Amino acid sequence: MEKSENVLSVASECAPLVKTGGLADVVGALPGELAGEGWRLRTLLPAYQGLVKRLKSAKVVWSVNKLMGGPARVVAGKTLKKDGSLDLLLLDAPHLFDRPGAIYLNSKGDDWADNPQRYAALSWVAAEIARTGLSDGWRPRILQAHDWQAGLAPAYLKYAGTDDVASLITIHNIAFQGLARASLLKRLRLPATQFVKDGFEYWGKISTLKAGLMTADAITTVSPTYAQELLDPEFGMGLDGVIQYRRDKLYGILNGVDLKAWNPKTDRDILFPYGPRNLAAKAKNTRALEDEFGLTPGDGPVFAIVSRLTHQKGLDLVLDGLPALLGRGGRLIILGSGDAELEAAFTKAAKTNRGRVAVHIGYDEAQSHRIYAGADVMVVPSRFEPCGLTQMYALRYGTLPLVSRTGGLADTVIDANEAAIRSGVATGVVVAPDSLDGLVRGIERMCDLFADRTLWQNLQKRAMAQPVGWGPSATSYSTLFKSLLK
Repeated sequence: MEKSENVLSVASECAPLVKTGGLADVVGALPGELAGEGWRLRTLLPAYQGLVKRLKSAKVVWSVNKLMGGPARVVAGKTLKKDGSLDLLLLDAPHLFDRPGAIYLNSKGDDWADNPQRYAALSWVAAEIARTGLSDGWRPRILQAHDWQAGLAPAYLKYAGTDDVASLITIHNIAFQGLARASLLKRLRLPATQFVKDGFEYWGKISTLKAGLMTADAITTVSPTYAQELLDPEFGMGLDGVIQYRRDKLYGILNGVDLKAWNPKTDRDILFPYGPRNLAAKAKNTRALEDEFGLTPGDGPVFAIVSRLTHQKGLDLVLDGLPALLGRGGRLIILGSGDAELEAAFTKAAKTNRGRVAVHIGYDEAQSHRIYAGADVMVVPSRFEPCGLTQMYALRYGTLPLVSRTGGLADTVIDANEAAIRSGVATGVVVAPDSLDGLVRGIERMCDLFADRTLWQNLQKRAMAQPVGWGPSATSYSTLFKSLLK
């Protein structure tokens, strides 16, 4: 392109400012990756408590006296990250976002009662910026909405009759659909005429995700396999009919990882930097990790889980398969939080199997890096997985992934069957999703591979050579953006 074109990316979270999962990593990485393709992205986020103070060169570029119950303004500025800076727009609406606790949940762990208004406000402002621009003269040519929290942005844009700004919605996880009571129609500034099957009505409720799917000029998912899975009722979560209806606008673009932030050669969060030619240093990280988590050294591999602890992630299967893992001399480390029952079950397993199972309920970014560097196997047995970044980080660090054959996991990990090993392309072990027998066989296969040290190191080197960056995906996004402008 001869000149940079403007894109407004709107999301509920963005690393490094605020993060609950992989969505934040993707939203934080896209601006830098697409800048090289000739696109200037500004990212609109809610101004959660304390975020405005973290902006550099902050200035107000948009304001309104009343937005879903109170005044609001948009503050523009930059924030630093490991590999540069982010050009941010923060929606400063204290009545909606300036509150303690988690961004989606109250102190009791329940959704904030006004979440529909909070994220409708975010979407409304995104559409207004797209329609009229900012006071600094900036206006986007394309609006990209991420997940249900921004799902109303393309809808508001279309309902206003704006036809000189293209829109797309990116599905990171279709299981979360932004459902709200029909009685909120007026409060959310939605036209009653669109509360129909071909609009945003979903079993008598408003679905903000469906609103975006029905009105955006394009729909993207975070992996090619997930795009195909969404056409199937098993994975479409009740919206497969909508996806089928709009399949000619559906694109599967695989997520990538930040190769600068996730690089075992330069990672400041690990004790012993290493690369494929220095795997002895990775072994030192393993010993250090065992010490950090109080694991007894053993002959079997160190398995690890870095994840939200949910049914979707298939972690109940890991609990059921734990005897097989420990029986082969394996050890297990868990870092994550989520369902109370799973948290309690893993905590109990750690107490029952001291020295062999260790758990940290919560999340620590630096510790996650040490786990990727020190573990031998990263376990991702998801029942469904739109993309997944965990297995990509693991590949980057030579920690072989044990994954389910679904979504982005199937797109990024090559099973170490005999043919793949002979061809020199194997990077992990792939098993059937939602199958305890399959997971147990996967654990046993990993232990067998680990026992052959020469083979294991060859697999590690191949995993570390696997392309997991944004390069091809950034090009795919750029191609799609150009087609939308036409």
